[in-house]
Amino acid sequence: MVKGRNVPKSLEMAGHSKWKNIRIRKGKQDAIRGKVFTKLAREIIVAAKEGGGDPSMNPRLRVALERARENSVPKDNIERSIKRGTGEIEGENYEALTYEGYGPGGAAIVVECYTENKNRTVAEVRHAFSKHGGNLAENGSVAWQFKYCGQITVAREGKDEDEVTMQALEAGAEDFVGEEETFVILTARENLHTVNDSLERQGLKADDVALTYVPTNKADLQPDDLRKLVKLMDALDDLDDVQQTYVNVDIPDEYFEE
Repeated sequence: MVKGRNVPKSLEMAGHSKWKNIRIRKGKQDAIRGKVFTKLAREIIVAAKEGGGDPSMNPRLRVALERARENSVPKDNIERSIKRGTGEIEGENYEALTYEGYGPGGAAIVVECYTENKNRTVAEVRHAFSKHGGNLAENGSVAWQFKYCGQITVAREGKDEDEVTMQALEAGAEDFVGEEETFVILTARENLHTVNDSLERQGLKADDVALTYVPTNKADLQPDDLRKLVKLMDALDDLDDVQQTYVNVDIPDEYFEE
């Protein structure tokens, strides 16, 4: 069990593993909103394609639908994406691809993509890496530095940490991190929704439920490399086919705002 701040920094990446908010801070709200809708639609399509259109039987689709609703994706868009995934209506045949690479200063990076054109995607991802001081690596060379698992985030809001810890562990969580404003609960990927459902029955409503890569082996970068890394992550996020990007570095907020 991990409590409070006595926790490896590798478990505190929740705020920096999701890059959608970085783009929103930079303006161009309408264009960004459209891009977010597109990426969420692809996530639903791929999830439905791989596990079927019933979210109660498909945890990955359930996560995708929750994200779509949180971002105000229209109901018609959601239903259409599910039907494209299950083949009920025609549409692009997206597949999920994961790329691994190294960024400035040796940062380990995992990039999740959904694409209908693998050759285009790998070329764009490789170009982003090479342009910003990194390089694309072979599968397996980076992933070992991360743990692919479920992550549930609950707002602290005056809750007793010891009590939440016990509730999380009794629900089947594998780990628990108490952060300044939130509690981060880690689960086995297959138990994500079972644990979350149990927490909800105990009155703990999650702010975010997701499958994520949590870094287990961290890198410390110099300021110049941190700035270069943010530019690389930003460039990757700009690519239409990139869904999520994860890095094994703690990046202070001020580097996002430069």
